[in-house]
Amino acid sequence: MEFKHISVLKNETIEGLNIKPGGLYVDGTLGGGGHSLEILKRGGRLIGIDRDREAIAAAEERLRGYEGVKLIHDNFCSINEILDSLSVDKADGFLLDLGVSSYQLDNGERGFSYNTEAPMDMRMDREKDFSAYDVVNSYSEAELCRVIKDYGEERWAKRIAEFIIEERQKKPVETTFELNTIIKKAIPKKARENGGHPSKRTFQAIRIEVNNELGIIEKTIEAMAERLVSGGRICIITFHSLEDRIVKNTFKRLENPCICPREFPVCVCGRKPKLKIITRRPITAGEAELKENNRAHSAKLRIAERL
Repeated sequence: MEFKHISVLKNETIEGLNIKPGGLYVDGTLGGGGHSLEILKRGGRLIGIDRDREAIAAAEERLRGYEGVKLIHDNFCSINEILDSLSVDKADGFLLDLGVSSYQLDNGERGFSYNTEAPMDMRMDREKDFSAYDVVNSYSEAELCRVIKDYGEERWAKRIAEFIIEERQKKPVETTFELNTIIKKAIPKKARENGGHPSKRTFQAIRIEVNNELGIIEKTIEAMAERLVSGGRICIITFHSLEDRIVKNTFKRLENPCICPREFPVCVCGRKPKLKIITRRPITAGEAELKENNRAHSAKLRIAERL
């Protein structure tokens, strides 16, 4: 299957990076290389990172012919180790396009989609051992409930967890459609009439747990802020409220890190701001992009600049 992924908010992100010819930019979620290609077209040098080897292979083909390109198979949370291994101290900009790619969703065998029958996988890095199968078949009822409630914001999390436990006592839950059936049984019929596919939130939750998607965002932003040159920018695209909230709050904390009590007349903690928030409100897709790419409806872009 060809690696196809339409880059969301591409123009807005590239403008937000404020690319300088010869500057070094890190695309931490390379995907098919859409954003990275635009960086290179504008004369930037590139370090592209992705934990999916299929994405790396697709980007290598797409970016062929450009100089100043280094592609790394790794997780963006290892940004410090990656830059150190390349003897890079600072970068002029960082980009993250969070969440699952269109290719991963559309490639049925990867198990990300509830619309295609496939093994319970959902690994962004297929070289890792831990998969959706492990979450669904080895987590306790309390752990399943926590994951589905916290990461899927699913009101029926407790019932879904109970039904998963009940079904897996008969046999392991091995496919996406088997999990669909369990979720459908767990959610009352009236509750399934609105809000889209009943499995949407649970699949999102399990995917986030498998790939530790939320757990790595805050520390990665902190690391990127440290490795930015003054005036360099961080652009982050999110696709659901859980991601966006972490990005928003981390940017705020790095802009105003003071921990002194409010009654203190002046700051005495000595913590200095590292970032200036460029986007007080997130940038969202315009009408033209929304017509072309349904995935853009939930996308939000936030930008911060190193002081």
